[in-house]
Amino acid sequence: MSTQPETTTAKSGRWQPAVTSDPMLRRHGALGRPVSRIDGPLKVQGGARYAAEYPYENICYAALSFSTIARGRILSIETVAAEKAPGVILVMTYHNAPRMMAPSLMMSSPTAAGASDLPVMQNDEIHWNGQPVACVLAETQEQADYAASLIKTEYVALPAVTSFEEAKKTPRQLETLLGQPPILEIGDAEAALKRAEVSVDQIYRTPRHNHNAIELHAATVAWDGEHLRMHDASQLLDLTAGQLADIFGIDPQNVHVTSPYVGGGFGGKCLWDHQILACAAAKLAGRPVRIVLSREGVFRLVGGRTVTEQRVALGAKADGTLDALIHTGIVAMTLHNSCPEQFTFPARHMYAAGAFRLAQEVADMDMLANTFMRAPGESVGTFALESAIDELAEKLKLDPIELRRRIEPKKDPTSGKPFSSRRLIECYEKGAEKFGWSARNMVPRQKRDGEWLIGMGCATATYPYHRFPGGAVRMRLTAEGKVTVSTAVHDMGMGTATAQAEHIALRLGIPFEDVTFDYGDSTLPRGVIAGGSTQTASIAGAVIAATEIFVDELLKLAGNDSPLAGFSLAEVEPRDGGIGHRDEKGRFESYQSILRRAGREELVVQGEAPPPAEMEAFSMHSYGAQFCEVRVSEITGETRISRFLGSFDAGVILNAKTAISQFKGGIIMGIGLALTEETNFDERYGRVVNASLAEYHVPVQMDVPEIDIIYTNKPDPQAPMGARGIGEIGITGVGAAVANAVYNATGKRIRDLPITLDKLL
Repeated sequence: MSTQPETTTAKSGRWQPAVTSDPMLRRHGALGRPVSRIDGPLKVQGGARYAAEYPYENICYAALSFSTIARGRILSIETVAAEKAPGVILVMTYHNAPRMMAPSLMMSSPTAAGASDLPVMQNDEIHWNGQPVACVLAETQEQADYAASLIKTEYVALPAVTSFEEAKKTPRQLETLLGQPPILEIGDAEAALKRAEVSVDQIYRTPRHNHNAIELHAATVAWDGEHLRMHDASQLLDLTAGQLADIFGIDPQNVHVTSPYVGGGFGGKCLWDHQILACAAAKLAGRPVRIVLSREGVFRLVGGRTVTEQRVALGAKADGTLDALIHTGIVAMTLHNSCPEQFTFPARHMYAAGAFRLAQEVADMDMLANTFMRAPGESVGTFALESAIDELAEKLKLDPIELRRRIEPKKDPTSGKPFSSRRLIECYEKGAEKFGWSARNMVPRQKRDGEWLIGMGCATATYPYHRFPGGAVRMRLTAEGKVTVSTAVHDMGMGTATAQAEHIALRLGIPFEDVTFDYGDSTLPRGVIAGGSTQTASIAGAVIAATEIFVDELLKLAGNDSPLAGFSLAEVEPRDGGIGHRDEKGRFESYQSILRRAGREELVVQGEAPPPAEMEAFSMHSYGAQFCEVRVSEITGETRISRFLGSFDAGVILNAKTAISQFKGGIIMGIGLALTEETNFDERYGRVVNASLAEYHVPVQMDVPEIDIIYTNKPDPQAPMGARGIGEIGITGVGAAVANAVYNATGKRIRDLPITLDKLL
């Protein structure tokens, strides 16, 4: 028997996006079991190694010293005391750092992964308050931290733009808003607004937010000649490997990045200066390096959500139908990144209107580059849009759900494309029934319990479907009937490996226990980033392609002596541990039998997903209805969320247990957005002043009520497995649902997040 694996790669198959549906949709109902995560036991037993836990002989530890001005140059940097401190191996500054290319902005090239395109420790220039100016290596972390505190830096300050109000005076129009036109106009919306019988025209504001994943940003790196090995906390493995190769001028094959376990990402676990500095310092010292940012270091070095100022204007007829929908505004950004918090995107797809004006500008500031944060654009854009919808409903004396029913579009209102699947009104109907919405009084301040005013609010949740091209998977079948599927993707705690193992088991018709999903390693077939709620569909697209190749190859191996002789790919299906005719159930042969007769120990195939044609042909989104009940103290202004329900339409749910966890996690982050989270930015110096979890308040157990989750579980016929992404939709609409509930309780409309005591007293 042959012992050499043979790999076949092809791209043709039965599934043609936007033309044919995923063959597995005929088995609808088999997915969705509440399976516990396969990595759960390893994690609770402490056996899962994270980026900062890989042992190396002779390893040293890194600490960073951060700038204290927003813009300028380093006049002098005194490192002698640090170099003489106990255990110090090296102090790296721009004077002695290896020469490196600057990162490229993410999405600007196939290997670009930079949050900004600024060079890293290559000159004396300072671009934000918190930029690393020195990297210390020592024998222990405590020694490195102490030595870093001894570094004294003097600066020549240059004029800096650190005030959002000042920056807004010279706005800039982007050439593109993440690939979409920054201005979208249909008809004359301003004129329609003036003619409207009923109108709302308000400004809504959201603050900066910072990433605070449980796992601190970390990396363990080592060089072996020109080969770079990195254990990272990453949600973009392949891009990181390619970008590091570019930065250090080495062959991409010489960069090996792994990231099997990530303690939370949400858009922040990308490529930042700390990984690049660790690689540079390791090269300079000739020793492995471990770097773990402190919680303050994350605030200084890792971007978050930027501030927004949004205008939403709605012009309606007396029956509620919209004549005009205007959503415009501005965000803060830097000249060195391109992450504009695309808050106008929901308004492009949500509601029918006679005329639209959707436009967004940026105000450039000297600050840390902002980045993607869970549901960028949609999380804050829905706060403004859905608050305005609630204000319009009140003026029209309509129930907010009834208003949404009246402006529900039959097709995408701005692109004109058909919806692949849209059950938003069903989400509202089922959610309202379960939540008890009919008990809500439309008049504010009508329900109380002692000092507590009680109110209900709702809002729409939405997030677009994306499937990234270029993802590939390798599928390996052994003579024992075991299957391993490999691809360089990520599991940041959302249960990717578990859901995909379930999916693959069902697709191939084998037991869940016989599937291994191999991921988190840049040497595997090229994966896609874990972002934009794209990974599930992107992996599935590649698995479909690989499965078709897999079955085709097995049919060839089966030969003329098989019950499958003469059948084509279109006539058969994987089931019951083998391949069978779709209609003639007796025409069947097991995988093991086919391999055994062919004299093969294994079959290895690789497939690449076809381009996402479904996204071009259809308007594809996940939807939801968020329902919130709040209690507000009339004496102190304290706001407590007493009940919350999310009702979602996200296509097929792959794993009920992990999906519900994802929905709830997004809602909890939305509660933080609504009530507690705000990065305090000192505009005198451009410095974040609440750089700790003692002062930056994320929701804790006392802030979170019992959360109910319901979902339609109906397939989107255009999506692989019928499933759309769920990682980000949970946070969308939550800010508005809370604000609308607060208004219903108190009669006070809050248009500036977070909703704090001072705004209610």
